[in-house]
Amino acid sequence: MRVLTGIQASGKLHIGNYFGAMKPMIALQKEHELFTFIANYHSLSTSKDAKTLKQYTKDASIDYLCLGIDPNKTTFWIQSDVHEVLELYWILSKFSPMGLLERGHSYKDKVAKGIPANHALFSYPVLMAADILMLDTQIVPVGKDQIQHVEMTRDIATKFNNEYGDILVLPQHRVEADVATIPGIDGQKMSKSYDNAIDLFMAEKALQKRCNKIVSSSTPLGEPLAWEDDNIYALASLFLDQEQKIELQLRYQSGLEGYGHFKKYLKELIWEELGEAREKREYYLSHSDEVNDILAMGAKRTRAIAQAKMLSIKEAIGL
Repeated sequence: MRVLTGIQASGKLHIGNYFGAMKPMIALQKEHELFTFIANYHSLSTSKDAKTLKQYTKDASIDYLCLGIDPNKTTFWIQSDVHEVLELYWILSKFSPMGLLERGHSYKDKVAKGIPANHALFSYPVLMAADILMLDTQIVPVGKDQIQHVEMTRDIATKFNNEYGDILVLPQHRVEADVATIPGIDGQKMSKSYDNAIDLFMAEKALQKRCNKIVSSSTPLGEPLAWEDDNIYALASLFLDQEQKIELQLRYQSGLEGYGHFKKYLKELIWEELGEAREKREYYLSHSDEVNDILAMGAKRTRAIAQAKMLSIKEAIGL
């Protein structure tokens, strides 16, 4: 199965990125033909500074590698190095009804949060469709909030195929049920846009301070705490197996510990989980040429597939 994943170069990666996309993605490369990219064209919908975008793109590339992307198993590249995606984006715009895009939950949510409305933000699903359809993608792992975008991709591809024949592969979404929505420190979905994220590679003291800001109830120390719907528990449980989750639930119910204890416990879980990745990150930060070579190799392979696909599409539509 050909699987495609991507992540925007729009800031430091956070726990939501790790569990919602990166960890499941790394597992997929063991069994499937995995393609993954840094979506810096998508990042332009909210980016304001060229220097920052370049740095974010570099940082995201290194973070992917240090967290476990294996370039011998996964085709890994930067979106802007494969220009065919923009050509397909324009072609697919003909098959993207305004009503379909206007129903986009992500667009409406971002605007409601104060992100300026623009065409790039509005047409994000069309560019995402181009990312997917350009490579004959079969499976797209997504968070719960992105399911609609994969469904839009299927709608757009279906309209194209109805007019020109079965040229575009209709993808299926895949959601990790246990991590479909990961809460931020305020209980909303964790997002850089909402300033509620816990970054992956914070210094240890900064990480503890961030965990300390997680919103919890006002139940005093000495009384049993409710673990259901608790933000600290929801985040800690991401690191635990079923037996460990039950143990943590019993700790909540005992009344012997308060939320401060569990915030410290969460920090320790995060710090331990990412220990090996921090070491790899130091290596790649000092070996940037190796990172560039990996990305160039991935872009070359992706371009070869994209160019072949675009030939068939252009022939069908008369270009």
